[in-house]
Amino acid sequence: MGLVTRKAALEHDLREELTCDALTREFVMFQRRRGHRHSTDDLLTAWYATVHLPPRGGPRLLDLGSGIGSIGLAVLWFARQRGAGAKLTAIEAQAISFRLLEENVAVNGAGADVTAILGDLRDTSLMPEATTFDLITGSPPYFDVKAGILSSDSQRAHARFELRGDVRDYAIAAARLLAPGGRFVLCFPTVQRRRAEDACAAAGLAKVSACDVVPKQGARALFTLLAYARSAELDERACVREDVLVVRDGGGVQTAALMAARAVFGLE
Repeated sequence: MGLVTRKAALEHDLREELTCDALTREFVMFQRRRGHRHSTDDLLTAWYATVHLPPRGGPRLLDLGSGIGSIGLAVLWFARQRGAGAKLTAIEAQAISFRLLEENVAVNGAGADVTAILGDLRDTSLMPEATTFDLITGSPPYFDVKAGILSSDSQRAHARFELRGDVRDYAIAAARLLAPGGRFVLCFPTVQRRRAEDACAAAGLAKVSACDVVPKQGARALFTLLAYARSAELDERACVREDVLVVRDGGGVQTAALMAARAVFGLE
């Protein structure tokens, strides 16, 4: 079935308009035109995850709160470029996002390498005992339900607000499922960075590096990319690398740093 036919059939089933957009050089993704959509946050979280992808072949990848699969599938695509054997497990609780996740796995022919699980990442029974992953990614919802007005659209509301757990739950799940030598990569608003750091520390994770993302030269950082390892595996004296990535220059033009991050996924 071609992309146009597949998209039309899915729109008929969901009774709403979708778009089909490039995720990587070969991967595409279906997403709701008026729903929660792939963003710079997702692109750069996936990029930062590739920076911390363990060097050994056939990495086991886990994407927590996967949504429509934009972060997890992008990392899987990159891992495939380094060689065969990468496997992705994606956990998502929202029914509409999970439906699109399954469609995005299928349309990219990734079914043999992806296990999609409909469930709450806080549910420890979702994974067989002793299951671990080399790289875990997550983009937790940013806001407490008291911090704003919830969208009437369930997908958008759950993507932005902590209606089903918060960053502490992501950190706990990551700490439980992280393999020796593995990394947990997440993004969180810079103004709330301390909350994410405290959550990870409480879960027994130690920060490896961080990167503040500035939307435009001269503006304040909007969100921060964070990478963690098991605390017991790091020397307490280890220096945490701190970087800054500027998305657009003062004239609004994409920076070389952003273009380099896009190029990781074969995007011009």
